[in-house]
Formats: sequence, structure tokens, C-alpha cells
Amino acid sequence: MQRSWVNSGSEEPCEEPCGETSEEPSGGSDLHLELTGEGSLRNRLMRALREAIESGRLAPGTRLPPYRTLAVDLGIARNTVAGAYAELVEEGWLSARQGSGTRVARRATPLRGDMARGPARPTPRRTVHDLMPSSPDASAFPRTAWIASARRALAAAPHDAFGVGDPRGRIELRRTLTEYLARVRGVRTSADRIVLCSGFAHGLGLLGRVLTGSIAVESYGLSFHRDVLEGAGRTTVPLTVDDRGACVEELPGTGARAVLLTPAHQFPTGGPLHPERRAAVVDWARATGGVVVEDDYDGEFRYDRQPVGAVQGLDPDQIVYIGSVSKSLSPALRLGWMVLPGRLVDGVLALKGQRELWSGVTDQLTLAEFIASGGYDRHLRRMRGIYRRRRDLLAARLAAQAPHVRVSGVAAGLHAVLELPPDTEEAALRAARRQGLSLDGLRPYLHPDSPMTARDGLVIGYGTPPDHAFAAALDALCLALPDPPEDPAEPPPSRRRG
Repeated sequence: MQRSWVNSGSEEPCEEPCGETSEEPSGGSDLHLELTGEGSLRNRLMRALREAIESGRLAPGTRLPPYRTLAVDLGIARNTVAGAYAELVEEGWLSARQGSGTRVARRATPLRGDMARGPARPTPRRTVHDLMPSSPDASAFPRTAWIASARRALAAAPHDAFGVGDPRGRIELRRTLTEYLARVRGVRTSADRIVLCSGFAHGLGLLGRVLTGSIAVESYGLSFHRDVLEGAGRTTVPLTVDDRGACVEELPGTGARAVLLTPAHQFPTGGPLHPERRAAVVDWARATGGVVVEDDYDGEFRYDRQPVGAVQGLDPDQIVYIGSVSKSLSPALRLGWMVLPGRLVDGVLALKGQRELWSGVTDQLTLAEFIASGGYDRHLRRMRGIYRRRRDLLAARLAAQAPHVRVSGVAAGLHAVLELPPDTEEAALRAARRQGLSLDGLRPYLHPDSPMTARDGLVIGYGTPPDHAFAAALDALCLALPDPPEDPAEPPPSRRRG
């Protein structure tokens, strides 16, 4: 068996018939070939190239190494390589053009894995409209303003910003967040109690290792967050959720030492935590020494009145406040923050680990400048207008085309819940897939140990689709919804014979 790691150059030697130039290669990508099996060297080389193209390892348009280089690496005559290339060109596997070298033909389609194994299997329909409740509109990221802030932040950054940093994160961002969170969310803290993290899940995982005992969670919530806590060694105990939020009066009976809540906008069912329950959970924490973990995942997006302030402002010594830019800017930035009671700071820092796991310094500096310059406020005001229009269009379209479907959780955030008749969720999800929609059902969000009866519904994210595609997404959604239940008191319409 002969093997070759070939350097595929950008300039190719010219020998007919392969359309190569007369210059020797000066560098490029590597290509690994194994000449196995029986037959002449030429046939073995052709077989190896065909297999690489069929498997997809050599994609259409890939430039092959010049045959002089390949011949030297394989220890065979260059005419053998030239002949193999020429025959594969004739067969349609390769294409050759003067000055462009030899490439995998654009029409050479790799075999899919299921074709290699046997008859083709049906493939899922292509997603046309993304209504998953996960991300903001990526096309609305404020690129120009962000670049301007990055330039200003890097120009003003001290030299030590590019050395080994503070595990808390850059002081510029922590100071800016102290002022911003107080002004916008009612958070009371100081810069030395803020620890930057790479998103909510990162912060939650650190807390899960610092806290002890079981942690109460809302019965409806992200299973991913429960997995993070259980991976950190914590058992999760579900609290009932109703139209006033989590039933925190159940906390004493759970034996939990901490509780994770989404008080500004319960995820996914919607609605804020009722003021009486906000006060009650603080009283529970003070009486037991427990910790309240507040997930403020989309607190900036409230449409019908002023945003509900953070629970953390009621007692900074008992409540951990976690926020991020995943919904307000982009999940790709991987920037979040924990506002901690003083007694938890050292434990979190001790667990934060190697500095390579920290958020990037340049993004921290840029976000600090973006907030301080007013760019963040301007972006949020603009996006609130965009998302509110989408929410209104969603509500209006459903009222007109599916009035039997109740919409809830739309006072804030980037998603809504469509309440469905019992036992219709799975059928609606199948219909949505046929319409090219990607969305969530409500049932998977229910904690497996919850005593609550699972409700049927769809969780619709209206943040992801760009403006120009949103109306079409709503049309497809309405086609996927179940028909209204029949009214048994109303006789069926008569059919006229004619």
C-alpha cells in the first residue's frame, strides 16, 4: 500500500491534458491518498480518487495537487498520474482548465451514507421558518455600532487588559454593569460582587457546584438547565406554576436549599411572578438561609408597561441575579454576568477554572463601551419596537385565522404560548414540520417529576425570523394549527343535493 500526504499548491505545473500552469507549487492544503488493492498503479490511483470524491472527502470544486508533486510523493511516474487525471476528466469525475488546474467536477455528487447502505430513506422536510424560542433576530445585530465601540474600547484599553486578567472579568465592564443594572433593572450591587461568565448556563453550572442540597425549579422550564444543575450534583425539585408564576409557598415542603426562578417572564408559560410571591420568596430565603437564583433572560423586553424590576433589589444578600446578552444582542457573544451575595463570590471564583474558559477580553471591553456610550439602550429601544410589531402581528393573525387558539405570555419577551385543545400537540407539531416550520411543543418543558397535568400547546419564538419572512411564517403556522372543536349543540350544516 502506498500513502501520500500531498501539498496542493495554488500554482500548478502545466502538462497536457490537465490544464495546469508551468509554475511549481509554493504551498497549499494537504491531501491524503492510500493506493490499496490490486491492479496497476494508475487504476489504484483512480480508484482512490473516486472513493475520496464519492465519500465527500473531496468536495466539488476542490483543487487537486499538481501531478508532478503527486508523482514525487507516491514514487511513481508522473505520466501515470497524468494519465489517471486525464481518464477521470473524461469520465466526468474531474475538470481541467488552463490556468485553473485540475479540480473535482462540480457535478460530482458524493454518495450519502444511506445510499451506500441500501435504499434511500425519507429525509425530514427542510426548515423554511425558524420559530424556535431561542435567539433574537441575527440580522438585526448592530454591526456598525458594535465595530465603532470596539475601535474606541481597544484604543482606550490599558496594556494590562491584554495580559493575565482578573477571574471576575474586566473592571470596565463590571463597573458599567453596576450602573446599568441599577438604572434599568433595579439591581443593587458593586463591581466586586459581579463575576462575568460566558452565558447563563456557565454561571448556573458554577453556582450548582457552590450551592449545597437540592434546588427547587419551576415545573415548566428548560430541561437543559435542569441537566446543568444535576450535572453539578444537585437534585431538582419542581414547583407548581400557575398564572401568578411559581407557587413559592411550596418551598418549605421541598427541603430545597435554593430555588431557580424566572420572575420577570416565566419561561415558557409567560407572565411575571406575582408581587406577593416575590415578597414571599425573599422571606423564605431570609428565614432559611436559602438562595434565590434569578434568571433575567429577557427582562429588557416588555411591551405593555414598564419592565418588572429584578427581585434581587429586594435583598441583594439572598439573591443571585444572572443576565446575559444572548437575547438582547446575540448568543454568539458568550457574555453573561452573575451578581452575587458577598458570601458566594470567593467560592464561584475558585471554581471558575482556567482563564481560557473566560469570556474574551475584547468583547468585554467592547460591551462596556457600547453600554456606556448609549449604543445598547438605542439598540434595545429599536428592537423593542420591532419585536412588539411582530407580537402584535402574531396576535392579530391568530385572532383572524384561528380564534379558537388562546395566546398567552405575550406581554414581554420573544416568545408566546399557543394553548391547544387536549391531545392535539403532537398532531400540530407534525403539521408544522410539513409546513417547513421549526418550533417547540409545550409538553417537553414540564419537569418529569412535576405533579402538574401536562398542557398541550406550542411555544412560538418570534425573535429569530427576519422581518421580511415573518408574515410568511405566520401563514404557515396558521395552516398547522388544529381545527376548532365541534360544538355539539350546533347541528352540522345541511348539504344541498343538486
